[in-house]
Order: sequence, then C-alpha cells, then structure tokens
Amino acid sequence: MRQIFSLRFVTIVLLLSGTLLAAVFSERRHGDFLAVPLEKIDRNITGWHAFQDDPLDPRVLRGLSPTSYVSRRYQKGSSELGLFIAYYAQQRAGEAMHSPKHCLPGAGWEIWKLGSALVSVQGRQVRINKYSIANSGQRALMFYWYQGKDRVIASEYMVKVLLVKDALFTGHTAGSIVRITLPDTPEAPEEGVAFASRLIEEVQHCLGQ
Repeated sequence: MRQIFSLRFVTIVLLLSGTLLAAVFSERRHGDFLAVPLEKIDRNITGWHAFQDDPLDPRVLRGLSPTSYVSRRYQKGSSELGLFIAYYAQQRAGEAMHSPKHCLPGAGWEIWKLGSALVSVQGRQVRINKYSIANSGQRALMFYWYQGKDRVIASEYMVKVLLVKDALFTGHTAGSIVRITLPDTPEAPEEGVAFASRLIEEVQHCLGQ
C-alpha cells in the first residue's frame, strides 16, 4: 500500500514539474529577428555562382514551418550545388529542427555513410555532418549543421540539450539548419568544406553575429 502511494506521489510530482517547466518555457520564449535576410547570402561563394532559386512546395513549406528560408542552386563548371537554410525565430524546448536523417529516406535517398568534417571558421575548427547519400544510382555528398547566433553544432542531441538550456535561462530559442549537397566526386569533400566555411560566416552575418 505504501509503495502504491509513493508511486502515485512521484507520478503527481513529475506531472506537476513537467507542467511548470512547460509554462516557464512558453513564457520565457522570445522571437528573434534576422539582422540580414537570408536572401542576402552571397550568390558567389568560393567559385560557385547562384543561378536559380528553388521555392519549396507549399505542402513541404507547411510541414517545415520556418520563419524564413532560402533554397538555391549554385554552379561551378558542370557541377551543381544545392543550398538550403531554414531559420526559426522560436523553437519549442525539447524539440529539434527537422533532421535530414528522417527527411532523406522519405524523399527516396539512402544514407549509406555517416561521417563528419572539420571546417575552419575565423581561426577555429567547427565540426559539421558529412553524409554520403544515393538515390536511383545517383550519388551525392551532403553537409549539414545547426547554427545559432553563437554556435555551430553537428549533433541533434546537443541541439535538444542546448535548446532546453536556452529556453530556461534566456528564452531565446532561435536557430537554423543549414544544408549543402553536391555530386559525390573526388573533389566534393574539399569543395564542400570550403563552401561551408564561407557559408557559416554568411549565416553568422544574417543572425547578427
């Protein structure tokens, strides 16, 4: 009998604590604004030249629900590079932005190799994700990361942890997911890292850093 009472007491405490935390998160969240629109990101980066914007399908856009986004194609010689950035002025604590790990299979892409890359940004090294993917015989290399005003993160787990921390202590939960994709050629790893290095600085500028 005492064990049942203790279990009920613990359950009630956990429920009340969860409700209190949810209320705190909701009250403390503040919407942030981009210092510079994403559309202002340079259309010429490390020899790649933007030649086409790719607006999202309305259904996809509703599913992602970003505050702002840019979807663009760059070209260098005969190669193309796809750029996608989704910015969220507010995020819910405990949730992360849509991860390519979940989106790619739904779009017909198979992730056959998971990895990471180190990128030099203003004299420091940051780690980003590097995935080898394939679809109907077409192979590509994808780099992606999560970027906030003062951080670049590869891990979805750390994004969730830091989101809860931000919601609790500052109420500022703005963030973005940045993704670039290019054909999987021998030059792709070096090209992708160089592009990412410049792009991270461009996104920092948009975020006001």
